Amino acid sequence: MITLIGKPGCHLCDEAREVVSRVAGELGVPWEERDILQDEELYRKYWEQIPVTLIDGRQHDFWRVDEKRLRAALEK
Repeated sequence: MITLIGKPGCHLCDEAREVVSRVAGELGVPWEERDILQDEELYRKYWEQIPVTLIDGRQHDFWRVDEKRLRAALEK
């Protein structure tokens, strides 16, 4: 499971969403998006790092999503 943490109006989040959506779709991996503006705990933890990607609840990347790195982590 991939979790993308971001917020509306964030251009890096938009780019990350495209990569996550494409990779998850191709590999058949479920994913969700969480908005830091709707969750105080996520905001406190990640506000300087968005977008953040988690794989199975563990932080994988922040600021940018590297497609090759994401694929490699999911194919393990």
